[in-house]
Amino acid sequence: MPEPSPTPRRRGRLFRFGAAFVVLLAVAGYLVVQYVTGGAGAPGCEVVSGDDDGATYEFTPEQAVNAATIAAVGTGRDLPERAVTIALATALQESALRNIDHGDRDSLGLFQQRPSQGWGTEKEIMDPTYSAGIFYDHLVKVDGYTKLPLTVAAQRVQRSGYPEAYAKHEPDATLLAAALTGRSAATLTCEGRPDTTRAAGAESVRAALARDFGRDVLEPAGAVVVDGDSTPSASPSTENGGRTLTLPVAEGDEETGGSGVTRRGWQLAHWAVANASALRIERVAYAGREWTAGNTDSQWRPIGTAGAAGAERNTGSVRIVTAQ
Repeated sequence: MPEPSPTPRRRGRLFRFGAAFVVLLAVAGYLVVQYVTGGAGAPGCEVVSGDDDGATYEFTPEQAVNAATIAAVGTGRDLPERAVTIALATALQESALRNIDHGDRDSLGLFQQRPSQGWGTEKEIMDPTYSAGIFYDHLVKVDGYTKLPLTVAAQRVQRSGYPEAYAKHEPDATLLAAALTGRSAATLTCEGRPDTTRAAGAESVRAALARDFGRDVLEPAGAVVVDGDSTPSASPSTENGGRTLTLPVAEGDEETGGSGVTRRGWQLAHWAVANASALRIERVAYAGREWTAGNTDSQWRPIGTAGAAGAERNTGSVRIVTAQ
């Protein structure tokens, strides 16, 4: 005798159960995407290859801030670009360039360093500047690290259970390092949508510069640091309702091209763009090009014809315009 078909009430329960299951899967998928990408919504930032090979990497403003800090700490110690690439690839694998307060056992932060293993206190490790610095402290003790495969160099610092995992991040880390060390000019852009949850403006930019690059790097470049608050002492000027910080670029920095365009100049300019959302930076100008927050494509564009000739010669300073 055939089994009776489900009653309308039973079919209703099955339908509701199925619908709830689909919603649960959708929420789980969304959370996975947020964990992997490190933020909500579209990535917002992009770095492209300076070698015209079509390589690109998209990432979030949160990731951009952390990547810029890692690069600034490395170059502030006069470490080579390879060191920055290794550090960025390691942080991409360990935390997706997010300063997370959890991990395997007591692992924390960008590099998933463990207080119990002597990497520092929880508070120290959760400071991106500190965690990047102590990573470099260990990296430079690895003999010949610049010539080792990235996975080998990273593993000798991290002692990971999955040492080969670092390799997949090397292409993206290479693009980021080229831009954030200033070797690859005008290759990093962000949408620059303001993050209203953070303190921002000219004073915050100056404090962040001192934090990431350090006094010893900024002072030779002419950005004198005020004793007591560790912030560069430029007097911001008012421009179109915002405030302008002018960061001198020291003569003699390694050039990326002709006309005195320097790595330091593009490093500072890209750092500012990476921090645009967090610090409410509206415009950044260097070497005759300008990035403006909120543009459809957020590209570096030539500065207007009227001032282009003078702007092209202005490779001695980076101009940063903030909302306040």
